[in-house]
Formats: sequence, structure tokens, C-alpha cells
Amino acid sequence: MLSFIEKWFEWFLWNSRFIVLLAVLASLLGMLLLFVMAAESMVYLASDFISQVIVSGHLREGFHADAVGTIIASIDDFLLATVLLIFALGMYELFISKIDIAQSEKSASQILMIKSLDDLKDRLVKVVLMILVVAFFKNVLHVSFEDPLNALYMGGGILLVSLAAYFSHKAGNH
Repeated sequence: MLSFIEKWFEWFLWNSRFIVLLAVLASLLGMLLLFVMAAESMVYLASDFISQVIVSGHLREGFHADAVGTIIASIDDFLLATVLLIFALGMYELFISKIDIAQSEKSASQILMIKSLDDLKDRLVKVVLMILVVAFFKNVLHVSFEDPLNALYMGGGILLVSLAAYFSHKAGNH
């Protein structure tokens, strides 16, 4: 009787990993939404540009700053969507099953092949770091800092995150 309970519990424990599918599916949904929203912003920006040039022959005042802001925000969204994609693929490969088609494709990107939790963490940290850099530029362009030291503080914060990622990566290699 005890052996039956133990086997049932181990079966239940092992199959409970499938709950990760909720995170995978939710991440894929978030990725899809972010890609569509970012692409829509870029299409709207392009149509706004074309309509202004055709209708008035010149761009309205402040269009350049708005365009740069929209482009940076779109890049930010694309990068975050990429984080969600890498996270979904990594969680699936780590907890559910290897993605056979990815391993058989000769042209498959190595960034999408996750072999360990540290591997997933390293890939995510790199993309998150890019998001922080983009956020830094967005803030520097659109936020009026009362004190130039505030921009330096934000850059210093990103530098510290970069150093943490670097040392984390170096520690993982030993």
C-alpha cells in the first residue's frame, strides 16, 4: 500500500511540471501582443509621416521628437517581446520537453536553445540589459532632468546592472 502511494505521489509530483505550460502560453500571448502593438505604432508613425509630407509638404513642429520617442518605445516593446519568447521557449525546454525541430534545424539560432536554468538566466539578462539601455535613452531624450546628476545616476544604475550580469556570467563559467 505504501509503495502505491509513493508511486502515485511521484507520478503526481513529476506531472505537476506541466503547470509551467500556463507561463509558456501566457508569455507567448504577451509576446504576440507586444509585437503587434509595437508594429502598429511604427505603421501609425509611418502613415503620419507620409500624410504630413503629402498634405502640407513639411513636418509639423515637434514631429521629430515624437517620432524618436515612438521608435524608442517600439524598440523597447520588441525587446520585451523577445524576452517573453526566450522565457517561453526556455521554460518549455527545461520543464516539459526539448523542442525537436529546433535541434534538428541547421539554421536554428543558438540563442533560442536553452540547456539549463543558468543558460536561460544568461540569455534573459542580456536582453533585459538592452531594455535598460533603451529605457535610459528614452528617459534622457524625453525627461527634463532638473539636475544633470540625475542622468548620471541612471547611467550608473545601468552600469551596476551590467557589472552584476558580467560577474554573474563569469561566476557561471567556473
